[in-house]
Amino acid sequence: MACKMQRRIALRRKLQILRTLTKSKSVKKSSIIMDAFFYIHKLKLQLEAIKNEYQHLINHLQEVKVEKLGTGYLIVRVTCKKGEEMLVSILEAFEEVNLNVIQARVTCKHFFGMEAIVKADIDATILNEVILKVIQRQTQNCT
Repeated sequence: MACKMQRRIALRRKLQILRTLTKSKSVKKSSIIMDAFFYIHKLKLQLEAIKNEYQHLINHLQEVKVEKLGTGYLIVRVTCKKGEEMLVSILEAFEEVNLNVIQARVTCKHFFGMEAIVKADIDATILNEVILKVIQRQTQNCT
């Protein structure tokens, strides 16, 4: 008898917690459970919408900045969607235009990011265009 009472009390506590989490006005057990089900469904839809928005933002993230650092040196900053062999393609492009990479930092957790100091006899705008073409080619190959 005491065991049944404890189970009932525990069930009431759990239902009360569900009721407060879902901000349900219902008193009936079945209504509280249905409200919780709809609340979970609504949260799943919100999560899916956030994931879609995140993917949309990542897909449209593409930036290349080339700045002159001094005589013969350039700073190259690249931010774009993560793709297979992105770093290799960019370094091959550097090699094609006879650039020497002095220092480079690369990140590719959520997106591809690279900051490099290069020694070059090339104009910054030309290098910018070369890198943009490489990125566009790589992103087209991945999709």
